[in-house]
Amino acid sequence: MSETLVVVGSQWGDEGKGKITDYFATRADMVVRYQGGNNAGHTVVFGGNKYSLQSIPSGIFNPKTVNVMGNGMVVNPVSVIAELEKLHDRGITDYQLFISTRAAMVMPWHSVLDGAYEAGLGNALIGTTKKGIGPAYSDKYSRIGLRMGDLLEPDYFRERLDAALAVKNRELEMLGLPTFDPQQVFDQYMELAKVLGPMITDTSRMVNDALNTPDKRVLFEGAQGMMLCIEHGTYPYVTSSSPSASSVPVGAGIAPKWVRNAIGVAKAYCTRVGSGPFPTELFDEIGDGIRERGHEYGTVTGRPRRIGWFDAVVGRYTAELGGLSHWAVMLLDVLSGLDTIKICVAYDLDGKQIQSPPSTIASLARCKPVYIEMPGWTEDITGIKEFDKLPENAKAYVRKLEEVTGVPVGMISVGPDREQTIIVDPELNNF
Repeated sequence: MSETLVVVGSQWGDEGKGKITDYFATRADMVVRYQGGNNAGHTVVFGGNKYSLQSIPSGIFNPKTVNVMGNGMVVNPVSVIAELEKLHDRGITDYQLFISTRAAMVMPWHSVLDGAYEAGLGNALIGTTKKGIGPAYSDKYSRIGLRMGDLLEPDYFRERLDAALAVKNRELEMLGLPTFDPQQVFDQYMELAKVLGPMITDTSRMVNDALNTPDKRVLFEGAQGMMLCIEHGTYPYVTSSSPSASSVPVGAGIAPKWVRNAIGVAKAYCTRVGSGPFPTELFDEIGDGIRERGHEYGTVTGRPRRIGWFDAVVGRYTAELGGLSHWAVMLLDVLSGLDTIKICVAYDLDGKQIQSPPSTIASLARCKPVYIEMPGWTEDITGIKEFDKLPENAKAYVRKLEEVTGVPVGMISVGPDREQTIIVDPELNNF
């Protein structure tokens, strides 16, 4: 029977999913991205080299791993080619990459509209990356979007392109923005098709074939984090898809029975990029210090991330929604040197303690964190390979995270490199 594993972001994104996916991708036969687009930023470090990915799955560095961009993604062909060119410049040329024929396509007007929508929101802006992801998903569900497989049929692509621009050019005109010439877009995308065409295929068939092959290992990789989920996150300050493990069947084109194990990736503290309530946010020198030690700046945007203490209310919520079997606790080393570390275990909403996030940002903005405090540690832990060799206070902090979230910690990251990983639960090595 095949082995499957889902890697899920369990906070507001940027948790370190790239490293964890890369760790398991070294032994995976297939890595599948099932949602999101090039607004995601995955950083992978190994051999002293740092690589930044956006759309491309983290298994791209292993020549034997089949990498799949699933139908649940929105794919920008220009961005994918640029990403591949950067990898080629770094010597990464031996890989297997396939793109779903059914994946929605990010078109040039989507980023223009994304910026215009954000500007129109004024102080209520969402804080998107302006990569066109939201407008691309909107067109998908409005049924006027184009899909990657359309590139393989030029006449059909032109028909769909004309129909889309008949609507989108009117919208652009109403906003006072430049319109797009169908012939120019057609010519541009036919050139892109020459490069990407051999990679575009029925990936659902590929994934199902792998799942039905004994002893195959298939890794499913999400983007962003559960608190940015369009369904269950801090709406409207969310992304345009669902990073949850429950989205894997739809986004990869498989049956729910294949989703068996999910690792929730969580920082040892919390960060957030963009707008929206963030109950444990720090506005002091402790937060500034964590930001600098953790290099907390966006992979895609370069924006400084907002910093907060670990939020167990969020942890319990996302663990339940994601069906998490383990935590991967990231950047534990960043907390070294702090005298005291806080964990939020509940919210105070209008004088009443609550145990899960409210559904509206109006209520969430009024939530005050209820903290417990843990003693910190001063030792450098970046070279430690075994859990038992961590400082006592670091071990106590990890065990407290397990206690307040109800999910065991399976692995700990103590540095950016692939080798700086402590496996707490040996069962994870069975993947």
